[in-house]
Amino acid sequence: MKGSLGLSRKAAVSAGMAGAALVLMAGGAAFTARAAQGNDGIEVLKLRPDFYVIAGAGGNIAVQIGPDGVLLVDAGRAEVSDQVVAAIKKLTDEPIRFILDTNADADHVGGNAKVAKAGQSIFPNTQGGNGFASAMTNGGAASILAPEKVLLRMSAPTGAVAAYPAEAWPTEAFYTPRKSIYFNREGIEIALQPAAHTDADSFVFFRRSDVVAAGDILDTTRYPVIDVAKGGSIKGEIEALNRLIEMAIPPGPFIYQEGGTEVMPGHGRICSQFDVVEYRDMVVIIRDVIQDMIKRGMTLDQIKAANPTKPYDKEYGADSGDWTTNAFVEAVYKSLTGKK
Repeated sequence: MKGSLGLSRKAAVSAGMAGAALVLMAGGAAFTARAAQGNDGIEVLKLRPDFYVIAGAGGNIAVQIGPDGVLLVDAGRAEVSDQVVAAIKKLTDEPIRFILDTNADADHVGGNAKVAKAGQSIFPNTQGGNGFASAMTNGGAASILAPEKVLLRMSAPTGAVAAYPAEAWPTEAFYTPRKSIYFNREGIEIALQPAAHTDADSFVFFRRSDVVAAGDILDTTRYPVIDVAKGGSIKGEIEALNRLIEMAIPPGPFIYQEGGTEVMPGHGRICSQFDVVEYRDMVVIIRDVIQDMIKRGMTLDQIKAANPTKPYDKEYGADSGDWTTNAFVEAVYKSLTGKK
């Protein structure tokens, strides 16, 4: 199902095998991942006992719940923030404490301001909004954590107009390749992925839950969006996908059971490590084909006419919308030739 959250391809295969097994024996494991869709188009999928994914609000949103509160990866689009907050309140009464941004795109960070205001800082605000909490977290709202380049893309130099209002900006930014926190009895690692979708992307790895939020580096609904103007590159995209594969654990040796690392893409269905390998291989093959065409002296127009993505267009291609097949081919070409 293109564009649907759904179960992973691994789960679909496992479902068929489990169904066959039930014919042979009176038993079998039921899937715990179930999706519920409301009238507002918001879809909620339970991945783990205390871990959910919200789809239909822009980019996929990860929701980790525990005694410390709620931690989110991304906040969706601004115009559906109320629905996102309502969906979270149906899951728990705990306050939203953190939002971790995987990139600076509007469908991932547009909801930052309203969703953060619906939450509560872990820092006590005991001085009427003028104390430590106000300085750290927009006056007591939930904290927003992201790589420094996300902050730079969302804000602007003094006197210039920023892309987002100040209350949507990260309240804590980091420039190191790795940032880690411990929340809800779980180690959480934020790993910067330079020059992939853009130069401001990161993965968020939940160690105990065994879930990775991959952001727009992985998008099962289309070819990867490589924004060359914002520092993205085909080389960085492939390197990031390779790192994602290394982080994830495949569902074995009992492949007929649900297991392995769950990978949440920026858009589309939940993936296994096998799915990420297939996606990476697709990107590498297209890169190699276009690179060979460039070496043979073909122009961009000639490469587009040759349709180097043809074997994969049925699953990932698009002739209209904000990211077409031609746009992807052009981004790969510009990335490989250094042209802007």
